Order: sequence, then C-alpha cells, then structure tokens
Amino acid sequence: MKNKLFRFFRVFFFPELNRKLLVRLIVIIVLATVLCCIFQPCFISGSSMAPTYHDGGFAICFRLRYFFSTPEPGDMVVIDYFGRRKLLKRVVASAGDTVEFRHGKLFVNGTEKDEPYVKFPCEWNIAPVTVRPGFCFVAGDNRSQDPLEHKFGEVSLKRITGGALF
Repeated sequence: MKNKLFRFFRVFFFPELNRKLLVRLIVIIVLATVLCCIFQPCFISGSSMAPTYHDGGFAICFRLRYFFSTPEPGDMVVIDYFGRRKLLKRVVASAGDTVEFRHGKLFVNGTEKDEPYVKFPCEWNIAPVTVRPGFCFVAGDNRSQDPLEHKFGEVSLKRITGGALF
C-alpha cells in the first residue's frame, strides 16, 4: 500500500517532464545567484567621476577582479564607504608612491602624470603624501570642484570591493 501511494504521488507531482524542468530551474537559480554575487551594479550619484561617468548612471562591479591582485594606477575601483554606499574612484598611486597635486596637475613620485580622462583639472594644491603599505591613493575624474566635497585620498585595500567593468 505504501509503495502504491508513494508511486502515485511521485508520478502525479513529478512526472519525467516536470523533473527535467525542475532540474533546469534549479540550475538557473544557482547560476543567477552566483552571477549576482560576482557582478554587482553600482549606481553613480554625484559628479565626482564626470565626464567618465555621469550622475544617475551605473557601472558593473566585478567583485573578483582584485581577489588575487592589487589595483594598479589608472584602474577604476569600487570602494565600500563604511557600509553605507559604494564609491567609484580611480586609483592614481600605489603603496610607497608619493602623491602631490600642484597647479591642477597630479604628480606621482615627482613626475607629472598624463591623465586624458581628466577634462576639468583641479585648481587646488595638496602637499606631498606618501601612500602607506596596504593602501592606495584614489581620486575622482572631476577634480574641478572643491576638494572637501569629494572623497579622495588613501584607501585601505580591504575596503576595495571590486573593479568597474564599464
């Protein structure tokens, strides 16, 4: 009696076609979950990355980009800003480099950097800063605004959650 009842429920609720569909749905759900954990949308708020990224736009964060490596100067990184939000910034110097802003230009280790993505240079100066080990120096692409309005400077590598794909 138990076998007949079990067979009835199995055939009624899980015929061959439904089992295949169920397996496909489970595979799709698992793949979607994994992809959502690896790729994360980051919405842009503010003008600190203009003209590369505009206010209201978005970028895709690849969370495994710096799993086995560290960000290099010129990379776009996504920073966890104390758990409240994500910031998109550009790495301008690595650990051990000396960073300075003079007359609207970026100097790393005393050499002026060519930054074609910066359309609006800054009008302010920052004294030389040496980047500590385990940190990198980040800045936005729109440096024409007051430096106090933008979050920039040394960032711990632990707070970098990934790199921007586009």
